[in-house]
Amino acid sequence: MLELFTVIGFALAGYSVIANDSVQTLGTWIASNRDKFKWTTLWAAASSVLVVTIVYGWYTNDHDISFGRLAKIPYIEPQWYHAMAPLALVLLTRRGIPVSTSFLVLSAFASTFVLEKMLLKSILGYGLAAIVAYVLWLLIARVIDEKDDVSDGAKKFWRVFQWCSTGFLWFTWLSHDVANIAVFLPRDIEPWQLILVLVFFVVGLAHIFYNRGGAIQQIVMDKQSTKYVRSATMIDLVYAFLLLYFKQMNNIPMSTTWVFVGLLCGRELALNTGLTKKGNLKSIFPIVAKDFLKLIVGLSVSVAIVLAIHYGTDGSQNLEQEPAQTETAN
Repeated sequence: MLELFTVIGFALAGYSVIANDSVQTLGTWIASNRDKFKWTTLWAAASSVLVVTIVYGWYTNDHDISFGRLAKIPYIEPQWYHAMAPLALVLLTRRGIPVSTSFLVLSAFASTFVLEKMLLKSILGYGLAAIVAYVLWLLIARVIDEKDDVSDGAKKFWRVFQWCSTGFLWFTWLSHDVANIAVFLPRDIEPWQLILVLVFFVVGLAHIFYNRGGAIQQIVMDKQSTKYVRSATMIDLVYAFLLLYFKQMNNIPMSTTWVFVGLLCGRELALNTGLTKKGNLKSIFPIVAKDFLKLIVGLSVSVAIVLAIHYGTDGSQNLEQEPAQTETAN
C-alpha cells in the first residue's frame, strides 16, 4: 500500500499538472474547438491519447511511467513537506500564474546539481522557443494573414490536421511532464496502481474541459488568433517539435511551461512587427512582459519552497552531490 503523504502529494501534483500545465498542450485546441464541439467530445479524445501514452510508457520503461525523466532523481519516500510544493502550485494556478511544475515539484526531491541543470535547460528552452517562433512567424506573416480565419471550405482540412497535430503534441508533452507526478510514486508501479493513476488523470481532465481550461487558459486567449484553427495548429506543431528536440537532448527534466511561454512571446512579437510597417511593440510589450513576470514570480516561489524544504528539514543531505549516473540521451 502507498503511504499517506505519497497519496496526498501525488493527488496535489496530479491536479496541479493537469490544471496548470495541460493548457500548454490543449489550450489552443480548446480555444479553437470549444464552440464547435461539446466538452465531452474533446475530453474523450484527450483522455484516449493520455491512456495510450501512459500505458505505453509504463510498458516500455519497466513499469516506470516517467519515460526515464527521473533517472537522476532516485525515489524518496514523500514526507509532509514534499506535499507543500504541489499545494503551493494549486494555489498559484487558481490565480492564473504559469508556474513551472518541474521546478516546484521535482526540485523538492532533486539535488542542487540536478536543479541547476533543470534551470539551465529551461532557460535554453525559453530562448530557443522565442527565437524559433519569431523567425518562423516572420516568414509565415509574409504569406498568411493570421488576423483572419481560414475560409469555411478549408476549415475541414485544418480541423483534421489540428486534431492530429494536437495528439502528437499531447503525447510528446506527456512524456516530459508525467515525471512531475510520478516523482511521488515508486519507480516500478503495479498494474492496479497504474489503473488508479489513469482514472485520476481522466477525471482531472474532465474537470479542465468542463471549465474550458480554467484560469491559465487566459494566457492563450490573450494572444492573437489562437482561437483560429489554422493558427492553433501551427502553434501546436512548432511546440511539439521543440519538446521532441529537448526530449532527445538528455534525460534532465525541464520546464515545458518556459518553452510554451517563450513560443507564444516570440510569435506575438513577430506578428506585431511583421504584419504592419511600423510595428506595434507598445501594445505587445505589456502582454509579453506580464507573461515573463509571471514566470519569474512562479520561479521565485518555487526556489523559496525548495530552499525551505532542503535546508529546513533533513532534505539537505547530499544536495550538492552530482548523481553517480552519467547523463545519457533518452
